[in-house]
Amino acid sequence: MDRNSAIGFFDSGVGGVSVLRDAVRLLPRERFLYYGDNLNAPYGTKSEDTIRTLATHVADVLLSYDIKALVIACNTATSAAAASLRARLSIPVIGMEPALKPASMLWRGGRILVLATPATLRQEKFRLLSEKYGEHAVVRPCAGLMELVEAGELESERLDDYLRGVLEDYRGVQLDAVVLGCTHYVFLKRALARLLPGVPLVDGNEGTARRLQSLLDQGNLLREAGEGSVRFMTSGDEAVFIPLMERLYQVPV
Repeated sequence: MDRNSAIGFFDSGVGGVSVLRDAVRLLPRERFLYYGDNLNAPYGTKSEDTIRTLATHVADVLLSYDIKALVIACNTATSAAAASLRARLSIPVIGMEPALKPASMLWRGGRILVLATPATLRQEKFRLLSEKYGEHAVVRPCAGLMELVEAGELESERLDDYLRGVLEDYRGVQLDAVVLGCTHYVFLKRALARLLPGVPLVDGNEGTARRLQSLLDQGNLLREAGEGSVRFMTSGDEAVFIPLMERLYQVPV
């Protein structure tokens, strides 16, 4: 395997760009190919079999570029497809998981609120994670929230109305942390911070980037010279989604 080959990233849409940013900061010499399956987004309301089929197809697209590692920058797709992709592929496959473990370390007697897609919350992987670290967690499925990010709405009255509705049930509840269990939600940190001042917002992006770095290092696959690069691709309308990905890549969170 060539250490100068690119690293493939994919998500159901644009959310995984938030993970990509952490990986680029950690691995600035690497070449990255990011694929958003915007045509088929959202994954979070689909069946596990459908998600697995879609993820397998996207992985095949990225494999055609001779990638040296594959990052599933999507909690839902990781839960549904990571095991089957790892069984099939000879390259490292790195996935995501909701950051319940680091959030549990912030517990101070209150609750840990987990925001995620319906599909992520109903899958076996989340159940097992919750058994280990979710003693003080309450979960809130957020159907429709990632679509606001897909539409580029990071600051809007519609977004604030949605988030206020999500948080309504937790008025008066001591929240020690909020787990952002979908990579799209990372782009909503500023909006959430306004509604939940002082509450830590926890995501798994940095952990995934560090796992990627570790596996590349173990396989002697780190690129040692040259400038890094990022290329965006989409199954959707390139005129709409490529500019959105480029904008999100630059947005401070």
